[in-house]
Amino acid sequence: MAIDKDIEDWMGSEQNGSVELLIEHGDLKSSKRSIWMILFSTIVVVCGSFIFGSCVGFSAPSQSGIMNDMGLSLSEFAVFGSILTIGAMIGAIASGRIADFLGRKGAMRVSALFGMIGWLAIYFGEDVLLLDFGRIFTGFGTGVFSYVVPVFIAEISPKNLRGVLTALNQLMIVGGLSVTYIVGTIVSWRELALIGLIPCLILLLGLFFIPESPRWLAKVGKQELFEESLHRLHGKDADISEEAAEIQDYIETLNRLPRARIVDLFQRKYIRSTIVGVGLMAFQQFGGINGIVFYSSQTFVSAGFSSGNFGTILIGAIQLPITALGAILTDKTGRKPLLLISSSGTFLGCFVGALSFYLREQGVNAEWVSVLTLCGILIYIGSFAMGMGAIPWIIMSEIFPINIKGTAGSLVTLMNWFGSWLISYTFNFLMSWSSWGTFLIFTVICAANVVFAVMFVPETKGRTLEEIQASLNA
Repeated sequence: MAIDKDIEDWMGSEQNGSVELLIEHGDLKSSKRSIWMILFSTIVVVCGSFIFGSCVGFSAPSQSGIMNDMGLSLSEFAVFGSILTIGAMIGAIASGRIADFLGRKGAMRVSALFGMIGWLAIYFGEDVLLLDFGRIFTGFGTGVFSYVVPVFIAEISPKNLRGVLTALNQLMIVGGLSVTYIVGTIVSWRELALIGLIPCLILLLGLFFIPESPRWLAKVGKQELFEESLHRLHGKDADISEEAAEIQDYIETLNRLPRARIVDLFQRKYIRSTIVGVGLMAFQQFGGINGIVFYSSQTFVSAGFSSGNFGTILIGAIQLPITALGAILTDKTGRKPLLLISSSGTFLGCFVGALSFYLREQGVNAEWVSVLTLCGILIYIGSFAMGMGAIPWIIMSEIFPINIKGTAGSLVTLMNWFGSWLISYTFNFLMSWSSWGTFLIFTVICAANVVFAVMFVPETKGRTLEEIQASLNA
């Protein structure tokens, strides 16, 4: 209902043409088509986000099955679990260039194909080498998806809906993770890998029915396709002249600038955007999310539960509704307030987790200590799902001008996946060293994230991409 209200507000807003004006010109039906094409395009591309989530979530429910069937040690499984992020880092490095060269849709096709190859390699794998190969391939596709999906959504969305539509990226990541968690407790790990092919096929099919990003088409000089894309998004009879002129003027200004390099991101006019983008991704990952998500079953066993399945299912169950709530609130409260609430919640969750593990190490083995651990992890996961999962990606897609978006996107996404690899690889070893110490480290990082958000992160709600970039460079 809240999303419907956002759509009504957008249709009725002065910036996008009033309903009365549309009725006067007989264009109300066309306007409705434009809304649904934008929504349909978003629904198609967030299948890539679902693939992202299913790849990340695969290791938790499959851990015991793979270790038993393949005879892997904990350290060998840590390599399998974390090697996804190696592939994702490679994908992150390539993501901006692929998206700039092949277009946003072309990049998503490449990612889906890599995902399919990876899932098939895992399904047919009879040794750890083939499993790792498949995991790297799914990781590469995930790395590209993590950049191109939010960028595509931001480039086709009206500013009044951009936040909620881009937040659907995180909603579907969580959806993929939650479905994988729950289904993984029912089916074998090989069957779970085979199920991973389904969203890849849906995405490949759906891409045939949606337009390419008009901003990318304008950037590469495909004028006819640029106008056709705008008409497909806004209705064939809609007046696109004002939006087309605004985009073209902006592109022409950017085309006069030299091609961006990594070193250019640290120039004075881009440095704030770079600090915000890289900083948010670093705090998102170094706060411990992928260690907890990748190995949730083992973490709950360490907390005193006989099995990790109950806690894993709870994580899967709470993430989706809370992420949906966060998506709705993104354009209601703004990005920054929601980010502050979310990061404060992750701090609280990690602190509770650290306290519970400390009490257990001190010999307090009461049942309530295990429950305290469960509560801490659920508070952390729920708070992360509320904002820290989605908002860094939303802001990343908004703060960089299009002439450096490819280069900046690669750097920011690389930071995200480097952090993910470091945490997912070291998490089991850190927990073996000290469970409470591990969560205390995450607590300190989450506290620093709150300070960073207050001091550096801008509010981007209700502003065009061009207005955001002008304010950052002022």
